[in-house]
Amino acid sequence: MTSSKDDLRRAARARRRLLAAENPHAAVQAAVHMLDSRLGPSPVTSLYMPVGGEIDPLPIAEALLERDTQLCLPVVVQLDAPLVFRAWRPGDALAPDLLGALAPLPGARPIEPELVIAPLLAFDADGNRLGQGGGYFDRTIAELHRRTKAVIVGLAYAGQEVPSLPVEAHDRPLDAVLTERGFRLFTRETPCG
Repeated sequence: MTSSKDDLRRAARARRRLLAAENPHAAVQAAVHMLDSRLGPSPVTSLYMPVGGEIDPLPIAEALLERDTQLCLPVVVQLDAPLVFRAWRPGDALAPDLLGALAPLPGARPIEPELVIAPLLAFDADGNRLGQGGGYFDRTIAELHRRTKAVIVGLAYAGQEVPSLPVEAHDRPLDAVLTERGFRLFTRETPCG
């Protein structure tokens, strides 16, 4: 399964770079859809610092700040462990975390998000997400869902949707996806019993 996912990741990275070049206003359009979504206000929302053609969530951050939302960013503080979250506002100082992603400084207040806006390489109609392959968001989603009712929303270009993705036992699906074309909530059947 890993080699097929590696091939999918290579193709998805190339596709995302192309979509980023074709859609320079995607971040602003996604921010409008975020505010129009059925999610309602979330007092604590996690975003991310974009890399490699990911949609920049800064327009979403600015819109959420107008609604008094507390923002935070994920941080890798331990390899192969769930992410932690630290309070953040645009303009705050950032430094590379253990994997080199820009993150709030160690002195920033730890905080637990109720809404997580997650980057991705690809997604499918069932809400499955293809990430970078380190498993950090999967571990984090599993941990958050064990303790909280956090909502996980993938932020992507609409063109990152694929017919289906291979799913392994550790993979965690998204609750919704936000693109420049709109907001889609995934519904899951709950087992009876």
